[in-house]
Amino acid sequence: MRYLMTTNADGSAPDETLFAEMGRFIEELTASGVLLATGGLGPASILVSSSGGEITVTDGPFAEAKEAVAGFALVEVRSEEEAIELARRFRRIVGDGQSRIQQVFTD
Repeated sequence: MRYLMTTNADGSAPDETLFAEMGRFIEELTASGVLLATGGLGPASILVSSSGGEITVTDGPFAEAKEAVAGFALVEVRSEEEAIELARRFRRIVGDGQSRIQQVFTD
């Protein structure tokens, strides 16, 4: 089962300790084959919306910095519980904030 985990920005810059802990966490998940992709996202975004057959494209950013999605991880796990446990471990490393987990349907 694949899950996309996203996390919001908290407005603070990570320090070297956090980078080191995240590096170890990412290496562990990559070595075990759980982590398929990860990355950070820039603050700007483009909103593409449709209504009544009209497509509207609007440049962002749109949300407060603390509400914007700042990063993602795509993982392959055996269960939703395993995805939740990975998110718990991630939150313990990065501290206060929110992460979201969504199942990715591949077929």
